[in-house]
Amino acid sequence: MTIGVGGSNAETELARLSDMTTGLEPISKAEFAERIQQACALMQANNIDAVYLNAGTNLYYFTGTRWGASERMVGALLLATGELHYIAPYFEIATINGYMLIQGKVHGWQEHESPYQLFGDMLATLGIENARVGLDEACSFFISDGLAQACPTVKFVNAKSITAECRMRKSSAELTLMQCAKDMTLEVHKSAAKILREGISTTEVSEFIHHAHRAVGAPKGSYFCIVLFGEDSAYPHGVSNPKDLEHGDMVLIDTGCQVQGYNSDITRTYVFGEPTARDREVWNQEKASQAAGFAAAQLGKGCGTVDDAARAYLIDQGYGPGYATPGLSHRTGHGIGLDIHEWPYLVSSDTTPLDVGMCFSNEPMISIPGEFGIRLEDHFYMTEDGPKWFTEPSHSIDDPFGLNV
Repeated sequence: MTIGVGGSNAETELARLSDMTTGLEPISKAEFAERIQQACALMQANNIDAVYLNAGTNLYYFTGTRWGASERMVGALLLATGELHYIAPYFEIATINGYMLIQGKVHGWQEHESPYQLFGDMLATLGIENARVGLDEACSFFISDGLAQACPTVKFVNAKSITAECRMRKSSAELTLMQCAKDMTLEVHKSAAKILREGISTTEVSEFIHHAHRAVGAPKGSYFCIVLFGEDSAYPHGVSNPKDLEHGDMVLIDTGCQVQGYNSDITRTYVFGEPTARDREVWNQEKASQAAGFAAAQLGKGCGTVDDAARAYLIDQGYGPGYATPGLSHRTGHGIGLDIHEWPYLVSSDTTPLDVGMCFSNEPMISIPGEFGIRLEDHFYMTEDGPKWFTEPSHSIDDPFGLNV
């Protein structure tokens, strides 16, 4: 039997897990203020007068205000001068004030009124009704359309040049939170492997992983969870009717959690039973492809070079070509932070130069439809000395968690 797989149960494993978040510090108010200063400098450099930050990730990243997006417009207008104005329904103003970290005036609209017209009135009052305004790239079409109709003299542009440019380089405080989240998920992976038994369902494993994430300190449990056995593992994001576990199946588990909003996302693949020669060959190719991508991640090189290196190795092994299966059917990796997928991306078309503080998944999955799939996913971040793993890659197909190293 693969080392570390099977032999335990959910009750035993949950009892051994404990909160791993003790002593963690949240992002400071001073850091939020620094983010606003950086955004303002970028706005001035890009001739943008203000940026609208919609409820969700960007609103939180720059202001510390946690608020989910809905059909009601809630957000903040950040001027290039650093002045901050919030917009929200009147009945939410008291609640917004309670959540607010970086202070600013809240402009309210009643339910029968147009928030888009209110936005235009705000711009006019501020003397920038003919402004260039960056729109949060994640805001819904109904918001961008409403604003465009209500503010015909405003030139709306994509705010990505501001938001992504700030968010893609993580601070030391962000890296600390991300490291904790990834350490937590790796411990959950180890426990999930131990509860496996013949006949167990993917639902039972997913439910255990959710409770295990809560046990290690993630209040909301799993942020997501994919559990696949046997042939189902060839499909990157799962199948409609996943099978129960049988002896000899390939097991693919991809899961993560959030620590103060920052994400983990780790995949482990191994065999329930004894690996065959075929299992071993493909697993080792996957590990080598992941290593090739990591080695290619050098400061100043385009993000796409990581994808190129991982894919080139697999093509040399007879996979592909390109995105064809058997082979790597998707990009090698993605940026990660407050969003589980964010800029930049490890895909050949992304020419963004790799820079200190950037964080990525490295997951060049080998999909073999009709047989199985293997994805080994770990994350790394860029330092002044090059890439550094958050979590060490899976050790071997016989000892995936390195328990006997």
